[in-house]
Amino acid sequence: MRVDPPPGRRFKLASTPKVHMPNVRSAVSAARRLVGDLAYERRYRVHTSGRVFRDVHDAENIYYVAVSWRQLRRALPPGSVTERDVFIDLGSGMGRAVLEAAATYPFARVIGVELIPDLHEIAQRNLATTSRRLRSTNVELVCQDVRRYRIPDDVTIFFMNNSVRGALFGEVMAAIDASYRRRPRAMRLVYHSPLEDEVIMGTGVWRRVRTVRPRRAHGLHGATFVYERSPDM
Repeated sequence: MRVDPPPGRRFKLASTPKVHMPNVRSAVSAARRLVGDLAYERRYRVHTSGRVFRDVHDAENIYYVAVSWRQLRRALPPGSVTERDVFIDLGSGMGRAVLEAAATYPFARVIGVELIPDLHEIAQRNLATTSRRLRSTNVELVCQDVRRYRIPDDVTIFFMNNSVRGALFGEVMAAIDASYRRRPRAMRLVYHSPLEDEVIMGTGVWRRVRTVRPRRAHGLHGATFVYERSPDM
């Protein structure tokens, strides 16, 4: 049956809403990660999730967000770590990577360095209350500016989750280089969301040996690069 519009009026057919598939996929991916994070935290009685915008070192609007525990295991296979290795997280936040390193790997010791006292205190509580069994019980959490922190000369594996950028990133790399020069040794750098990849490769002393890129990662965000440096290079 045909229906004519009233005199002097026009009907506009409603268009079907456009569905942007990339946005839908991103939403589904975010929902899956949220569910996984909640299950992880409930199981181990910790609080490491959430997005926290920093009010210091914030020239480029860097915020804290925990790395996926699955991503760390893929980038750093447990079988590649020995009891002689020492792990440090520069920008450890609420301590997820520190807890994962201590629980999954046989590190001689695990260190987390965080600038913001509130995040540092949460990490301390997580370490004290977690139900996870830690393979490495020598864990140290430090609340300090990474620019003033002297990197121990036994650290062999460095982890960064896009915690610093620009000139500050250059200072951190210079501190790692100074530690290497004091005691040359094999080093690995596990860098999540490696936005300063060109800076690292431009030093000429690091080589990229592994790339872990989730299917839904866009560009460098969400990817993890692993670099190596050794006295032989």
